[in-house]
Amino acid sequence: MALHLPFDATYLSLPDRFYTRQPATPVSAPSLIAFNHELADRLGLDSGSMTIEEAAEIFSGNAVPETATPFAQVYAGHQFGGFSSQLGDGRALHLGELATFAGRVDVQLKGSGRTPYSRGGDGRAWVGPVIREYLMSCAMDALDIPTTRALAAVTTGDPVLREQGPLPGAVLTRVAASHIRVGTFQYFAARSDKDALQQLTDYTIRRHYPNAKGPAGLLSAVMERQASLIAKWMSVGFIHGVMNTDNVQIAGETIDYGPCAFMDTYHPDTVFSSIDHQGRYAYSNQAPVTHWNLAQFATSLVVIMPDQDAAIEEFTAIINRFPELYQKAWLKAFAPKIGLQPNETASDLVQDLLGVMANAKLDFTNTFAALDETAKTSPEWHVKWRAAGPEDTLWQRTNPHVIPRTHKIEEAIQAATSGDYAPFHQMLKAVSAPFEPLSAFMLPPTDFEKVHQTFCGT
Repeated sequence: MALHLPFDATYLSLPDRFYTRQPATPVSAPSLIAFNHELADRLGLDSGSMTIEEAAEIFSGNAVPETATPFAQVYAGHQFGGFSSQLGDGRALHLGELATFAGRVDVQLKGSGRTPYSRGGDGRAWVGPVIREYLMSCAMDALDIPTTRALAAVTTGDPVLREQGPLPGAVLTRVAASHIRVGTFQYFAARSDKDALQQLTDYTIRRHYPNAKGPAGLLSAVMERQASLIAKWMSVGFIHGVMNTDNVQIAGETIDYGPCAFMDTYHPDTVFSSIDHQGRYAYSNQAPVTHWNLAQFATSLVVIMPDQDAAIEEFTAIINRFPELYQKAWLKAFAPKIGLQPNETASDLVQDLLGVMANAKLDFTNTFAALDETAKTSPEWHVKWRAAGPEDTLWQRTNPHVIPRTHKIEEAIQAATSGDYAPFHQMLKAVSAPFEPLSAFMLPPTDFEKVHQTFCGT
């Protein structure tokens, strides 16, 4: 193959009970939708001589590179508060790891067929969720928010049966710092498998947090990254939609773009996920849920501590620091959006503006991108803000003009379902340059275009 992928797999140094080795299920007629050459360059891959046909074969799973060792990871997780003792990669396979300029990463195929963890599913993906994750992850990367990233998207030539009927199948290639989750720790903790849990803890520290001192240090480091990540989500109006512990990545990246969305009209209680009937993962609940998820991580780590009573006391003190950490991260993310440094005045002004936006049903992204327009919608707030001496160049370069709006994603998916990928590529170009005004992707949806629910990426 023209594209050389120098894979290894340090995760396979862990015991066999961490994963299952198996090949991808072949597909009949793979065809390339998109390949992320910029990401390939960042990974140190020379993709210039790779043909479209070669890319389709590799990233559908049909042609496995010689260096690859495909495997599926096992994990557990709390799903909407209820614990499932065994989950895992039900439709994904890791090809291996790459040692890059920026650090080690996993390369994973999503939609590559059944695994022992499929729980009755077909292990496949259809083109809609693949396009959604590609657009979302590229947008988040362009917004400088830690995220898994899309390297390639391929159609398979095989239909996938869903409630809507047969849909075109697809495979996404995802790159992540790793796919270790809170749920990975929970899997072994639930089995009181101290040996495996200790090995996982040591491996995670070596790979992601080499300066962390033991489980307490790991917990603190993960908590700090999660606080920063969620604050950045909030600052762009992003709603993950399914913040189960199996979707919380230890390295601190956004992972698993299922029923996710960026808000149009601002309201703190906004929910998009079709299965989140109680609003557990509403916009305003994302920080409290993260706090809860981190407590589950701490509970898993207690299992390997020699003095568990003392560990519970120590870990509880660590977890109790989350609200303060998050508030600092929140202010650090939001203060530049109104052109101020993080301080009490900035905090008050942001909170007041969010209140104005909720009451007036203003668009989240467009309001921040054109703050002087608040003189029309809320003259009082505008006067207070201007009195605080905001730096115009700061808020103007901080606030995006373009986000992957849900109604535009749905338009791209509908077109792709019929074999037309032009809207996808147009939107991909727009969300990859979010600070450049592009009117076609800046307008909020009309009442007719509004999407009120999003669905899991299966």
